[in-house]
Amino acid sequence: MSDLILHHYASSPFSEKVRLVLGMKGLHWKSVDIPVMMPKPDVVALTGGYRRTPFMQIGADIYCDSALMCRVIDRLQPEPPLYPDETGAIVHMVSQWADSALFWVAVPLTIQINGPVGIFPQATPEFLKAFGADRASMTAGVRRPGLHDTRVQLSHYLGWIEQQLGDGRPFVLGSLPSIADFSIAQSVWFMHLSPKVAAVLQPFAKLLGWYARMKAFGHGTHDELSSSDALAIAAAATSTVGCSIDPALGFDAGAEVTVNALDYGADPVAGTLVGLTHDEVVLERSDHRAGRVHVHFPRIGFQIKAQSRP
Repeated sequence: MSDLILHHYASSPFSEKVRLVLGMKGLHWKSVDIPVMMPKPDVVALTGGYRRTPFMQIGADIYCDSALMCRVIDRLQPEPPLYPDETGAIVHMVSQWADSALFWVAVPLTIQINGPVGIFPQATPEFLKAFGADRASMTAGVRRPGLHDTRVQLSHYLGWIEQQLGDGRPFVLGSLPSIADFSIAQSVWFMHLSPKVAAVLQPFAKLLGWYARMKAFGHGTHDELSSSDALAIAAAATSTVGCSIDPALGFDAGAEVTVNALDYGADPVAGTLVGLTHDEVVLERSDHRAGRVHVHFPRIGFQIKAQSRP
């Protein structure tokens, strides 16, 4: 699926989630390496201001948030399924828990113990200072537990996963891998970036065996693509994926609205509403370099607001 473009960077946990999904699906994709922190002019040209990593591009369709991206990938390549019938609705519940509760203890703990220099070993002091300021602005207002509380919470969470795997099942929800596994795997992968933090995993033998199976999926195959070439692909696209608006959901087609995340990185994206369902909201916007693009967001974790008039 060489028309699928992933905009990401190497040490991004949510990017690793998507990369592993692409590996499980056996897909070929294009890779755009994006900046770790602002400014991100080429990113903003495509997304309209969404700054979280990763995002995905197919022509002039831009997909934000890994949960939505994984659903799109599964629609494009249904086999093997990312949402197996045997898992039922619990797959979505576990995935959301892993993307939020587990993520917000595993990743901050790794950074607290290892320090940003452990994640970016070649970074200069100036870069690390700027990185800290960037992440502080992204997470302003987010309340997080202290180091001791985080350790206890993580121990509970890892114990739950270990117990779930205790009957010998190969994956968290049964015999088949699912989105729940990939959402958990991103945090475990990030913990492995620090030997000090990875040592916390050693008592959990079942979890480590499961993680080895997840790593074995790899990342599929990809070609490198420059961000300027990705912009040119968007600008040259002659169509976008079909979308519709459910009139019962409170907004009319053509309304000028903003969409933003509710937890962190809540920079609003403004545009014209062209798609709205219970699962997805789509804004049309124009950029002098990217052309006319459709920016897609999931409904869960995001809010829509009518743009205020001057």
